[in-house]
Amino acid sequence: LLLLVVATSAYGGAHGRRPISRRSFPKGFLFGTATSSYQYEGGAMEGGRGPSIWDNFTHQHPDKIADRSNGDVAVDSYHLYKEDVRLMKDMGMDAYRFSISWTRILPDGTLKGGVNREGIKYYNNLIDELLSKGVQPFVTLFHWDSPQGLEDKYGGFLSPNIINDYKDYAEVCFREFGDRVKHWITFNEPWSFCVTGYERGVFAPGRCSPWEKANCSAGDSGREPYTAAHHQILAHAAAARLYKQKYKAEQKGKIGISLVSNWFTPLSRSKSSVVATRRAIEFMLGWFLDPLARGDYPESMKELVGNRLPQFTKKQSELVKDSFDFIGINYYTTNYAGSLPLSNGLRNSYSTDAQANLTGFRNGAPIGPETGLPWLYVYPQGLRDLLLYVKEKYGNPTIYITENGLGETTTNTSLPLAEALKDDARIEYHHMHLVALLSAIRDGANVKGYFAWSLLDNFEWATGYTVRFGLHFVDYDDGRKRYPKRSAGWFKRFLKR
Repeated sequence: LLLLVVATSAYGGAHGRRPISRRSFPKGFLFGTATSSYQYEGGAMEGGRGPSIWDNFTHQHPDKIADRSNGDVAVDSYHLYKEDVRLMKDMGMDAYRFSISWTRILPDGTLKGGVNREGIKYYNNLIDELLSKGVQPFVTLFHWDSPQGLEDKYGGFLSPNIINDYKDYAEVCFREFGDRVKHWITFNEPWSFCVTGYERGVFAPGRCSPWEKANCSAGDSGREPYTAAHHQILAHAAAARLYKQKYKAEQKGKIGISLVSNWFTPLSRSKSSVVATRRAIEFMLGWFLDPLARGDYPESMKELVGNRLPQFTKKQSELVKDSFDFIGINYYTTNYAGSLPLSNGLRNSYSTDAQANLTGFRNGAPIGPETGLPWLYVYPQGLRDLLLYVKEKYGNPTIYITENGLGETTTNTSLPLAEALKDDARIEYHHMHLVALLSAIRDGANVKGYFAWSLLDNFEWATGYTVRFGLHFVDYDDGRKRYPKRSAGWFKRFLKR
């Protein structure tokens, strides 16, 4: 915590916090928490739900999960959703971002396989419970748990066939829930899904090049991440067009997509570091936001990836361009970027295509306080810089911060509950990022809301239950009981002050 205070004195430390509250933000600004279906719901074999790629991945490759766990029960929000809504309401949250499980709606992933009415009923109950407590639903249609049936049938997102199946699924959701859901998010973090699932093989569906990981599914890390991303962009555009043409006028909602991006800053003052920094941003954020804003991939990607990068036809480019009402930004951290010249021995792979060396250290010092997670350094200024970059480069679109949060590792499982609830570093993290966000808004960034990740501790993908991001502690050994951490109390005061 002392490190946090020292490193972020510009934003006010624990003893000199800037006195901000809900009233510091523009009228109508939304505050909420974010979750996802596989990480939260559980009920994996209940209510007619079909298997997803994450069910298959965790059961077929338990060695790839830190504690060999899975989301079969997760935090049991399938049964405890009313309690979870009560926790949001108690904090004073305005909105709740959750994802729908594709296979709880269409068990085999297709409309032809039938709509599962029990799944429809579950989400109707959740949405109605939220609205009865004055909490707005923000619904993510896809948060990485694609149907195993489609993976088996044609390779999931490696096939263009998934575009129409996704559109069919989206339409069921628009039709069933759109009278009450006014904010739709088509995809969550396509960058993470494509890189970790198709280049590194550490997330479902676990594909990567055989020379990189011994137990990956057969894959091509030089091509498959780009193929899967291309089909997600086209699926997003198809669903967005469908919504705008068929549902928006009557339902009066908005549709967007959530993109994750680190911020990047040059490792040195050299021209090569500055140029590498630009490439790093384009290969992470621009990969998706350039097509959405202008209909094509960044020039640096087209040049460096070459024919491994799919091309948009003229018709596809027109469909993709401006296919959003808002952009969700998930921000956690910042990296230094330096030049990484390609050597003859390097194979074609997404991780080397940008020719950028990404690191959290310079001259042995971290870019910001370390957190125990090897990828997460505390750097609030990066959120402000990222938002102003989007404002300047992409015409100042409407933005929601759809994720921002701090995780802690939990190797000490015997920690007393009273100690586990003391998360002062998380309070400091959110406070400093909210100050940075407010600064960006005052400089003209068009941001309309902020969602903390996450409401509860949950299943954190490859790290299982060994990492906790929640504002509420979950006791996995005692019926998934929820306990508010200090950070939940801080948000309650922040929102009601």
